[in-house]
Amino acid sequence: MNPYVLATLLTSLGLRTTLTFASSHWLLAWMGLEINTLAIIPLMSQHHHPRAVEATTKYFLTQATAAAIILFASTTNAWITGDWNINDMSSPLATTLILTALALKIGLAPMHFWMPEVLQGLDLLTGLILSTWQKLAPFALIIQTAQAFDPLLLTMFGLTSTLVGGWGGLNQTQLRKVLAYSSIAHMGWMIIILQYSTQLTLLALLVYILMTSAAFFTLKLVSATKLNILSTIWSKSPIITATTALVLLSLGGLPPLTGFMPKWLILQELTKQSLPLTATMMALAALISLYFYLRLCYAMTLTISPNITTSSTPWRTRTTQASIPLALSSVTALGLLPLTPAVMALVT
Repeated sequence: MNPYVLATLLTSLGLRTTLTFASSHWLLAWMGLEINTLAIIPLMSQHHHPRAVEATTKYFLTQATAAAIILFASTTNAWITGDWNINDMSSPLATTLILTALALKIGLAPMHFWMPEVLQGLDLLTGLILSTWQKLAPFALIIQTAQAFDPLLLTMFGLTSTLVGGWGGLNQTQLRKVLAYSSIAHMGWMIIILQYSTQLTLLALLVYILMTSAAFFTLKLVSATKLNILSTIWSKSPIITATTALVLLSLGGLPPLTGFMPKWLILQELTKQSLPLTATMMALAALISLYFYLRLCYAMTLTISPNITTSSTPWRTRTTQASIPLALSSVTALGLLPLTPAVMALVT
């Protein structure tokens, strides 16, 4: 892709997400979401592969549906209340439709059906943008309107998303689909705590972005898109393989890695809110997710490929990929748990 076109699209992604952050009017927020979607469409279809075109089409239709629901719901709310303000959502019908549409935007179960198929058709860097940056603008709207949502509906969305994200990733051999179901599960953790602590939702979102960025950057470095490729990278790059295994365990929420921090704090907050059954179900769902991360780690570290590697080992050749983003995201995805008291002091 032409560098000037690429720069224009990336700038549009950044500015339109910022527009949604700063808007207090539903039309402006809707406009930011739409331009954001239109900016990523060329990035998704830039390789002109039938699978990429299929994923782009599915993404466009899904996002257009969600945008239409948002516009309809905000118009309904304005018709009833006479106000387009995002913070003034008093119509139960409008708030339910808004939550459903925003859940469709971020891939929250049961509106998750598009996420694995779309992510599977993209290259790893575009998949990283879709899994992280594209969720920021809808999440900003969810957080702004959180007080108007039905607490039972938020709880059901959170539990369903965590369970679907865990069960869906069990039999997957495509790494992008595994990361898609990982995203679905993490969205559930963020949504379920939203009604009790917005700060914990933001912390979980930040930690998720760091861990997912480290996972995508690592898989891009070793050019791994399938489970059977992971079993061959130990002989080529042992340090990167060890780092990848730890990042995946951090995504699963295994202590003493960074991914344990948001899950620990969320379970603690749910217990404080006298919801021990909900906390227990979330913890059990996290164990299901941890199982398929352990599958990936087993394939990387405890199996040896029967084939002789004929390619040059990466440490013998000079890489053209940027290693600083990988190093920073990997360090933060693995070592922030000891800083939990300081992080909590900052967010509260």
